[in-house]
Amino acid sequence: MGCFECCIKCLGGVPYASLVATILCFSGVALFCGCGHVALAGTVAILEQHFSTNTRDHAVLSEVIQLMQYVIYGIASFFFLYGIILLAEGFYTTSAVKELHGEFKTTACGRCISGMFVFLTYVLGVAWLGVFGFSAVPVFMFYNIWSTCEVIKSPQTNGTAGVEQICVDIRQYGIIPWNAFPGKICGSALENICNTNEFYMSYHLFIVACAGAGATVIALLIYMMATTYNYAVLKFKSREDCCTKF
Repeated sequence: MGCFECCIKCLGGVPYASLVATILCFSGVALFCGCGHVALAGTVAILEQHFSTNTRDHAVLSEVIQLMQYVIYGIASFFFLYGIILLAEGFYTTSAVKELHGEFKTTACGRCISGMFVFLTYVLGVAWLGVFGFSAVPVFMFYNIWSTCEVIKSPQTNGTAGVEQICVDIRQYGIIPWNAFPGKICGSALENICNTNEFYMSYHLFIVACAGAGATVIALLIYMMATTYNYAVLKFKSREDCCTKF
């Protein structure tokens, strides 16, 4: 067998679905964790400087955000290892591995491990649907603030007395208590907030983090199909010398 035929044979055994899902999962988790971490820090800075000058009013929120940043570290580490494990499982259930390392038969333990991956991937997929929805909340909040600033900048309202009556009350989102001061920013002061680097960066980073969460959901859906197919092959063809290329 020549080198070309050998390369074609090896490429034919690559689990492309698992490979695409792994790349998409790594990219999505990296975007979500990296951008989300920086955006959370920027959100705290905006609240402290403009919406809640008393530290005690947002002490609980600061602790929650700090805890979420630590959770982000754990999520990144877990999915890095989990993605590698699923990719390895995809490679080791291909016919190419069987032909390179000799004939083998599936065992009850192997089928049990494959079924465990199916169950865990489904649970993670449902969990990440919740994460994706949760990550859209700050995007919605920042979008409302940005759209209010655009109304202030519009020619119809710019320079008129009604500008100072256009306000954003961050307390209505429930992230700081109602007794927080000032809590509400109006007019030109609100426009100045929208022009700061913290607001601009946090807004766009939250959008990227939300997109990363969506990419991770898609990756987990691909993982679901791949692991389910692998388990089905191992289950129903356990007495045969065959395996999957998915």
